[in-house]
Amino acid sequence: MSALGNILWIFLGGGLFIFLFYLIGGVVLCLTIIGIPFGMQCIKLSVLGLMPFGQKIVFKESEPGCLSTLMNIIWILFGGLELALTHLIFAVLCAITIIGIPFARQHVKLLSLALTPFGREVRQIKLD
Repeated sequence: MSALGNILWIFLGGGLFIFLFYLIGGVVLCLTIIGIPFGMQCIKLSVLGLMPFGQKIVFKESEPGCLSTLMNIIWILFGGLELALTHLIFAVLCAITIIGIPFARQHVKLLSLALTPFGREVRQIKLD
């Protein structure tokens, strides 16, 4: 089911656009030494933006809290809030129709990661 959702997401939910947007932003940020941590987070967002179905976002267990919090604050001040608001707008637009509700849920998932990406990781959902 997640494979079908991901295929539909790529073509109908804006997945290809989101992937390219975050990937290009991540590569540009990685050109500077200071931007490498932020570029890596953009690349993490691009992978989730391409195939969000069957993925979940979890907090890292061994992540130091103070550094992650500081990096998340810098992230929010320099673009994270705008990214999160963009995903919120797309989630609302997708949720208008019943067919778009699964896509809206994926935009909300991307919203949470776009707001505070440090200290989180993306994992596959295991089917038992």
